Amino acid sequence: MVQRNFRITVPPPLKPNDLLRVIAPSGALREFEALQAGVEIWRSRGYRVEIPPEIDDKWGYLAGSDEARRHQLVTAWNDPECRGILCARGGFGSTRVLENWTWECRDAIYRVSTIKWLIGFSDITALLWSLYQEGISGVHAPVLTTLASEPDWSIQSLFDWVEGRSLAPLKGYGWGGGVASGILLPANLTVATHLVGTPLLPDLDGVILALEDVTELPYRIDRMLTQWRMSGVLKKVNGIALGSFFRCEAPPNIPSFSVEEVLRDRLGDLGIPIVSNLPFGHEPPNAALPVGVPVQLDADHGVLSF
Repeated sequence: MVQRNFRITVPPPLKPNDLLRVIAPSGALREFEALQAGVEIWRSRGYRVEIPPEIDDKWGYLAGSDEARRHQLVTAWNDPECRGILCARGGFGSTRVLENWTWECRDAIYRVSTIKWLIGFSDITALLWSLYQEGISGVHAPVLTTLASEPDWSIQSLFDWVEGRSLAPLKGYGWGGGVASGILLPANLTVATHLVGTPLLPDLDGVILALEDVTELPYRIDRMLTQWRMSGVLKKVNGIALGSFFRCEAPPNIPSFSVEEVLRDRLGDLGIPIVSNLPFGHEPPNAALPVGVPVQLDADHGVLSF
């Protein structure tokens, strides 16, 4: 089942000399060399990349006040010359930007010339899901501070998608249970869990939910997935695509399930196709996953196809 009566618009393909604006909507920037390396990858493709002077602002663990970070987002979104928004890093803070705020240009949302790409992952999940609810597709893909650490093929997957080319299928490990089709909704598990019960949680009917995480111990992943189960929202999804759960194992001296055992225990009885070990998440490679596009998940052969 695919969601009905819901229109998703993919922004126009990027081309050399397009203007892209950098924003820091989440955690305080620390990886300046990595940021510059990511920017240079985009510039090497012929894009103009504009970095705001306040990119290194800090307010506690945040990259500036909520108002300042929201201003960066709104300014980039409303810039008629800007064709895409590149998120500097994740961390925490994007949900604070979205509190008591809605996207600009609602009335022009389907005028293709007014919309632009939003690219990022991890904490950027909240922005991607919020924009998805406005009917616009973003890309769950490396932020600027992680882009240069990616293998060539995953970097190429990002450019293939935003420049108007198709994506190759991704191969993982199928749990069996057949094939499901649906709308792809990628996310960081921790960020998405904290959207459950809020207006920022999209309708999950007919969705292929793609989840990854980093530095969360198995019991924490258990706790989050148990909340998803008890909330009832997992009953709506058509299938689940699992990426990397990087550095999520318990220390060897602490009694624990493995993260794989937790995922099997909490998801394996849902009766839907599931594919794990797909190449996306905090551990490279982090293949580009377009938000809101139709996909097929083959849990017999372990393949996610776009």
